[in-house]
Amino acid sequence: MSSNVTAVSYGPTLTLPDMQRLRGVLTAAGANVLAENRTGDSRFEVYTADCGLESGAAAEVTELRQASAGAVEGVDTAIVPASLREARRKFLIMDVDSTLIQQEVIELLAAYAGKREEVTAVTEAAMRGELDFAQSLHARVAVLAGLKADVVDAVRGEVKLSDGAAELVAAFKAAGHVVAVVSGGFNQILQPIAEGLGLDYWIANELEIVDGALTGKVLGDVIDRAAKEKYLREWAAAEGIPMEHTIAVGDGANDLDMLGAAGIGVAFNAKPAVRAAADAVVSMPYLDAVRHIAGV
Repeated sequence: MSSNVTAVSYGPTLTLPDMQRLRGVLTAAGANVLAENRTGDSRFEVYTADCGLESGAAAEVTELRQASAGAVEGVDTAIVPASLREARRKFLIMDVDSTLIQQEVIELLAAYAGKREEVTAVTEAAMRGELDFAQSLHARVAVLAGLKADVVDAVRGEVKLSDGAAELVAAFKAAGHVVAVVSGGFNQILQPIAEGLGLDYWIANELEIVDGALTGKVLGDVIDRAAKEKYLREWAAAEGIPMEHTIAVGDGANDLDMLGAAGIGVAFNAKPAVRAAADAVVSMPYLDAVRHIAGV
């Protein structure tokens, strides 16, 4: 039986008993463990098990995902199709706020208007899927009206990449893969980040600035959950990469369509609804765990 999926487990620590437990769970769920490997660094450890399933059908993969979820406390396990991990070219697309970067930019901007707590509450509700994203964005941006445009420069200086973000992008690029980000945030913040990382594609909303001040509006159509999936499909097609070889990463409800459309959708420190819907979960603060999932 040839390998048709790989179980990738990752956590701050992975002991020998942990790996034995994981192997037992995989076997009990009907997987034939064909090869194993252990790697990692001082931040987290990774255990991979190449597995053969009877047919490799979606139902079998789902059953294996359910069986391995929570098998070892503090350890997440992704069940990844071998075809994705072995693909010559892959397409990685990520959300930005609270994924590629550690912060929510709209909250940093709102702080300058004295409205951070109010905006944070709306953002959290939108990310849980309780509010329409476009409507909530317009409401949040409206509180920025009248702020001098130089607050954008100040906020840009406050933004920090997530741990492992630069390493993840560099690894994908070095291996000849394509990396993109799509954001419900703002181009004025994203552009220098995207250019600095050498991303292949990126897009976000555009804050309207008139006479050196924010108007409290965004220009054009809002980048919402439907737009995120649209750009994933468009950009992957432009690169000639099938959807089965795409990896999407995000944390909020507006990422759900993108995660569902990708070959594998990864919930990164995500809201409960997103964790429940995603193919894989990363609970650690290290974004480069995604490279181990994708086999890069």
